[in-house]
Amino acid sequence: MEAIVDGKTIQLSEAGWVENLDEWSEALAVEIARNEKISELTQEHWDIINLAREYFQENGAVCEPRAFSKLMKNKYGKDRSDQKYIYSLFPTGLIKCANKIAGLPRPKGCS
Repeated sequence: MEAIVDGKTIQLSEAGWVENLDEWSEALAVEIARNEKISELTQEHWDIINLAREYFQENGAVCEPRAFSKLMKNKYGKDRSDQKYIYSLFPTGLIKCANKIAGLPRPKGCS
């Protein structure tokens, strides 16, 4: 699978994960989101994407959903921290959808 962004072909896994993490860009995120049936990335989407990327850069691993909810609560408050909120923005959740759009590596055991 591949995505064409700004005239450049970027390789994605069969499930749509970025193969080379250094090739991720916001434009690629928009393209992956379309593949995930998200027509528009709002500021709320970007808040989650950016926090997930920040966590990965600081820790070298993707954040577990419960720990991510705590990060969201600390940064954005209770109303934007539970799994129901994240699923309302990313239909298949943090691991399968938000992290994929954020250009993070596919966790083991995740399709």
